[in-house]
Amino acid sequence: MTWRERLLCVLHGEIPDRVPISCYELVGYDTGNFCNKEPSYLSLMRYIREKTDCMVMWNPESTERYVNSAYNPHAEYARAETKDGHIIKTTIHAGNRVLKSVDRIINGIYTTWHTEPLCKDSDDIDALMSLPFVPASYDDSDAPRVLGELGDHGILMPSLSDPAYSIMSLMEFGEGLVYVMTEEDHFAEMTREMHRRIMINLKTMLETTPGDMYRICGPEYMCPPYLNSKYFEKYMLPYLADMVQLIHSYGRMVRIHCHGRISQVIDMIVETGCDGTDPCEEKPDGDITLEELKIRVGDKICLFGSMQLKLLEGGSREDVVRETRRMMLAGKPGGHFVIMPTAAPINIPLNKKTEENYRTYIDTALELADY
Repeated sequence: MTWRERLLCVLHGEIPDRVPISCYELVGYDTGNFCNKEPSYLSLMRYIREKTDCMVMWNPESTERYVNSAYNPHAEYARAETKDGHIIKTTIHAGNRVLKSVDRIINGIYTTWHTEPLCKDSDDIDALMSLPFVPASYDDSDAPRVLGELGDHGILMPSLSDPAYSIMSLMEFGEGLVYVMTEEDHFAEMTREMHRRIMINLKTMLETTPGDMYRICGPEYMCPPYLNSKYFEKYMLPYLADMVQLIHSYGRMVRIHCHGRISQVIDMIVETGCDGTDPCEEKPDGDITLEELKIRVGDKICLFGSMQLKLLEGGSREDVVRETRRMMLAGKPGGHFVIMPTAAPINIPLNKKTEENYRTYIDTALELADY
């Protein structure tokens, strides 16, 4: 089997020639990905390209600006250097309110820290959502490059957010949780409107750009211990099901991305109709083992997981071998399993111990991968 055939086979619930092995966000076949340009990652990335099955996390360029709208509000941006990186201050004029956010980028860490959220309360959300909604358009001119690099080594996976997360993430996380619990009517109204926008844009995206499997991010915001599972049932399940149905109608597959304690919501994740879920975190970050997940839903959806990144970054070689073997033995029976880390390193340069552990993880998985 080719790498692409292997991934499609397991997603369709069939038994491939071996268990697909993924390194998640360390995407081998995309020269635009930072890990394929950063010198300290290059040796590991060559190994990943040679040995593993690739899911390229690629999105087309979009005209979307804020709250899933292509409307371009009056905004000001200011960049300031710091001793360890830089910050970006954004000011948006929405109606009679001035919304401000601060993003921090630290040298040597490939991520952005949102240190001040754009919305501080529900009035700010009202102001932002009151700006005109203009459907987004998409530019897939980069797709031929990505597809040409990928070839038959894997599949293409665009990502998008669910409606509830799209609203909650406008605020500081704790404030967002309080908002959901104390202003349910307002949150419900905003989520319905966000869902309407997402569905319009998603339809355009499906009609105009390639993609084998779509990853929907954000459901973890409605998982315990942050929120009771009743919120997942109310604000996630119906909207995710709509999104999955639309994506399936275009012949594409869906993976629900949900960190955290999923034992109380895993049946609802299955109920959305999705084809798979990730990253299937085990204790202590999650609350269910891969063995338990396999028994509960392994015959219904494909499980992507559940090698903890912290183990790959700080564990011993013996720990990595032991856990990889356990996961392969638990996940392999009956198919519907892709072994995969729960996240990916973001530090620059890449730590040598992390690289060695990734190689050990790949080699050990390959030893037990055949069906």
